[in-house]
Parts: sequence; structure tokens; C-alpha cells
Amino acid sequence: MSLLLPLAMLVALLVDRRFGEPPTWAHPVVGMGRYLGLFKLTRLPAAAGFIAGALAWLLGAALVAFIALWLEGWVLLGLQPCASPLRLAAAALLIGLLLKPLLAWRMLADEALAVEAALQQSLDAGRARLSRLVSRDTAALSETEVREAAIETLAENLNDSVVAPLFWFAMLGLPGAALYRFANTADAMWGYRDEREWCGKWAARADDLLSWLPARLTALLLMPPAFGRLPREAARTPSPNSGWPMAAMALRLDRRLSKPGVYGLNEAGRAVQAGDLHAARGVAAQAVVASAALMAALAWALRT
Repeated sequence: MSLLLPLAMLVALLVDRRFGEPPTWAHPVVGMGRYLGLFKLTRLPAAAGFIAGALAWLLGAALVAFIALWLEGWVLLGLQPCASPLRLAAAALLIGLLLKPLLAWRMLADEALAVEAALQQSLDAGRARLSRLVSRDTAALSETEVREAAIETLAENLNDSVVAPLFWFAMLGLPGAALYRFANTADAMWGYRDEREWCGKWAARADDLLSWLPARLTALLLMPPAFGRLPREAARTPSPNSGWPMAAMALRLDRRLSKPGVYGLNEAGRAVQAGDLHAARGVAAQAVVASAALMAALAWALRT
């Protein structure tokens, strides 16, 4: 049993590398987004909005965790009464297939490199491709700023889409990974500082809490050469978590990364240029391998 979750992680990452994302109709994160999209809470006053948003989040989280727990339990029943190697392999395969949609490394890497490919066509094409990845307005960004934003997104989502789901899977199994992805999706859809702020405040804080440790692990897995500067650079961003992997990537590449008017990371570094997105993708790929090994060891240790 101690090998079940590590083997399932391996299956999930191999399936991700070979096949990428499942179709939309079968994607659980798409289903989470549809659930969250049912709620139109923006017209409520502050206190009512916070309570309504929290209740909607808790109901969705409970449903997601229950479904994941039921599916995992159904698979584990197949291991009883004798956990033979064949049954263990079959269970790891099934749980790995269920885990796969809750992480997305191949899609993240492909989308980041697609921004560079689009920039080779024109700046407008690069801006348009980047707009699929970020919520900021890309219309006035320079070529350097487009690449900076793509690298930042790659680093930030390395945590959200890979390291954090694997961490919570190692800790709590399939329900942990599913709950994290629900929280992250809810924050992405509701966690804005506009008329949705109070309705989405619970979702934003829940994501902050669940991402706190994985974000810092992600930063360390990126192996920046100046660990001592990492906390100071990470604190330059308004987010309590996303600054960590972004700052680590900036230090590792020795490049300046910034969001105009909001923050600047590693400002003594060199300007981002053509080829740096490929370098960032390579660094992130190394971190994926390291995180898989670390989380597999954690899952094994917790169940031995």
C-alpha cells in the first residue's frame, strides 16, 4: 500500500506527457468551473457576499472531495483482501488516471512556448497568444514584457498545476488533490479585487492557505542560486504565494521579471530576450521531476 500513491503519481505524469489533457466533457476541472459559474453573487453587500461565497465554496468543496473519496475508495476495494502486485499495479493505474486531470504540466509548457512561437510571427500575435494565459491587458505590452509575463505565468502555474496538486495528493490522496484544484479554480474565477471581491474573499483566502507551503517548495525546487535573496524578492509581489516561484525563476535565469506598475523581480538581472522562454521551460521541467520524486517520497513515508 505504501507504493500505491507514488506509482499513481508516476502514471499521472506519464499520461500527461504522452496524451496531455482529457477532452472537455470528461475534464473534472471544467466541471468545477461550470459549478462555480452557476453563482452570480456580485450584487450582494459585503457581509452577505462573503457568507454566500463561503457557503457556495464549501458546498462545492464537499461535493468534489466526496466524489474523489468515493472513486478512490472504489479502487482501493479492489486491493482487498490481498494486495497482490498485479492488483497494486491495476489500482495505481486507475488512481493515476483519476489524478491526471488534476495536474497539467504538458499543457502549461506548450502554452508558454506557444507565446514565443507567436512572437516570431509578430508582436501582435505574441500579445494575442499571451492573453490566453493571463488576466492582465496585453494590448500595450512590449516584446520583452510579453516574454516576462509568459515566464512569470509558467513559474506561478508550475505550483498551481503541478507541485501543489502532487503535494496534496501525497498528503491526502485523491480527495486532497481534487480539493486543491477546486480551491485554485475558485480563486481564479472569484478572487478579484472588484465588485466580486467580497463574494470571492473566502475562495481567495482558501487558495492562499492551501498554496502556502507548496509555493515555497516550488521556489526551492527551481533551485535559485541565491537562496538568501529569495524571501526579499518574493515579498515584492502583492500575492503571498505567487511571488515565490516567480522570484525563484527570475534568480535562476538571472533575468528581470516585472508587471508594470505593480512589481519588479531581480531588477539587477539582465533583460528577458528571445530564447529565455525555452530556458525557463527547461528549468521548470527539472523542477517537475524533482517535485515528483519529493512528493513520492513524502507519500511513501506517510504510509510506511
